Amino acid sequence: MRYTRAAPSPRYEKMLAQYRRLHEEGDPRRSESPDLVFPGKSLPPQAHHVRRLIEQHGARTILDYGSGKGTQYLPLPFTDDKGLSYPDIRNYWGGVEIRCYDPGFAPFSELPSGRFDGVIATDVLEHCPEEDMEWILAEMFRYADKFVFANVACYPAVRQLPSGANAHCTIRPYVTRSGCRRTATTRAKSYRVDDRLFLPKSLIGRALGCCVKETMGG
Repeated sequence: MRYTRAAPSPRYEKMLAQYRRLHEEGDPRRSESPDLVFPGKSLPPQAHHVRRLIEQHGARTILDYGSGKGTQYLPLPFTDDKGLSYPDIRNYWGGVEIRCYDPGFAPFSELPSGRFDGVIATDVLEHCPEEDMEWILAEMFRYADKFVFANVACYPAVRQLPSGANAHCTIRPYVTRSGCRRTATTRAKSYRVDDRLFLPKSLIGRALGCCVKETMGG
């Protein structure tokens, strides 16, 4: 059966309810209060990859798809991979406009409107059921005008859901990579792919980049 945003899989609905519970109640298994659950800490280690894409494509607007609580964008000092300091990540990215979306966190659960120069998803896709991957990737690409960046953890998570299942429910690099390739070809006439990056050219001539970074170890 083919699932969609309007009609996602039963497993998606069940997992989403569990993520909402974790956001609201915290994680008693790890003695974590709600503010410590999915705060957005997966983004900073990937910030330099995103900055490169922002500079390469001249991006001014970013959608963080699966942002968690968005604390990664608070006005907190940020040190980049070269040891240089910035007031915060937004400043490090050149002052871009950032929109957070996360269906499991009520303040950011409303679907965005419009389009964005770049769409990023760090430590997100491995939390999505494989049977829903097609429509989730398609949605990410529809929001993007210039590039998509996805960092995918290809190993079991430390965190468990309230049901006891591992939070990383799709640990299959091929599924993510081939899904991005198929999605890109619906909007692209040419692209190249290697272990880290593929850059298609859109049918209407705009550059659309997609970088898939796979983390293989815990």
